[in-house]
Amino acid sequence: MADGNLANLAQAREETYATPLEELNPAQPALFQADTMWPIFERLRAEAPVHYTREHEFGPYWSITKYNDIMAIDTNHQVFSSEGGITIAEQTQGAGPLPMFIAMDPPKHDVQRKTVSPAVSPTNLAVMEPLIRERAATILDSLPIGQEFDWVDLVSKELTGMTLATLFDMPQEDRRKLIYWSDVVTAAPGQGLVDSIEHKMQIFVEYHAYFTELWNQRVNAPPRGDLISMLAHGEATRNMEPREYFGNIVLLTVGGNDTTRNTISGSVLALNQNPDQYQKLRENPGLIPSMVSETLRWQTPLAHMRRRALQDFEFGGKTIRKGDKVIMWYVSGNRDDEVIDNPNAYIIDRERPRTHISFGFGIHRCVGNRLAELQLKVIWEEILKRFPVIEVTGEPKRVYSSFVKGYESLPVVIPTRN
Repeated sequence: MADGNLANLAQAREETYATPLEELNPAQPALFQADTMWPIFERLRAEAPVHYTREHEFGPYWSITKYNDIMAIDTNHQVFSSEGGITIAEQTQGAGPLPMFIAMDPPKHDVQRKTVSPAVSPTNLAVMEPLIRERAATILDSLPIGQEFDWVDLVSKELTGMTLATLFDMPQEDRRKLIYWSDVVTAAPGQGLVDSIEHKMQIFVEYHAYFTELWNQRVNAPPRGDLISMLAHGEATRNMEPREYFGNIVLLTVGGNDTTRNTISGSVLALNQNPDQYQKLRENPGLIPSMVSETLRWQTPLAHMRRRALQDFEFGGKTIRKGDKVIMWYVSGNRDDEVIDNPNAYIIDRERPRTHISFGFGIHRCVGNRLAELQLKVIWEEILKRFPVIEVTGEPKRVYSSFVKGYESLPVVIPTRN
């Protein structure tokens, strides 16, 4: 069964199959907020896996919806460039899109990514794990028993914010600023968080000033192991322009926030929607790593990434023209039944649970993917020690975005402790 309200899905499916194929437009934030985009991707995978949408507020674009096609595009940076941005939305204010290493091609991408990757190396993660566990325990021990609360606010945001603040070596009391700034980066004006593009830019000024101060502190101090010190002292990054530094901060903030936070929330929802799987997990906590991978696939916390064609290119029987925008729909590739058996089902003991593309593929694979998995593993190990069950008590409020596939709130009750 696909996610979402069944009646709404049935109506969405009817509308999708009544729409001429060439008019299908999956990049509609309202569909993602209602969780009713699934039929469009189902039809595109079956009938037009390389599909052109002519009319869109950010201009025409190609949709790549099948798993292996997405991998082919994602690994062909000679033809499909990341330069200029990674989302379907265009940044039209100021001096254009912020430079960041995920939106660069080799060789510049490679040297900048290499500068920050030691922060999330296996050695560093082993050092961080006890701290993450201690914080997870503190968060969970503070939760109310028998009272409804918002899981996103009290758990997902808290653990993610604490970990991000540690990576930046900034005061823990400022961790909610990080979450707020990350949400502002991807927020659509007029949807509750920011009123307008101008409002968004005002917040960016504050965000930029905060991290400029941290850069100035680190560049004048001996090198340390946090991300900002690594950028300030790295051979390939210490002379970068201020906008490029800020672009990389934005990337690291959003990447460190959205993936982990929305998968923590998604795991609680998925297990509630699939009580047999929740029972399986309680009976065998050794399934936690597999459950984490399955949730990352099922949730797909970032729905798409964008590329731009550097030349005319034949792909899937279609001609993608130089300059065309190409959207790789990870959220669709993760439901491709030619690669994943029974892909709409949530199965925590799949034979190959790591077969998913939620972290991307190739040189742009998420640099913090192991840290995301670690946080998810630790929080669930600590949950199972404490609570027999976490019950979802109402519909989640989903994010209005076709890029971030996540949750604004998720009401839950924990009836009792172990």
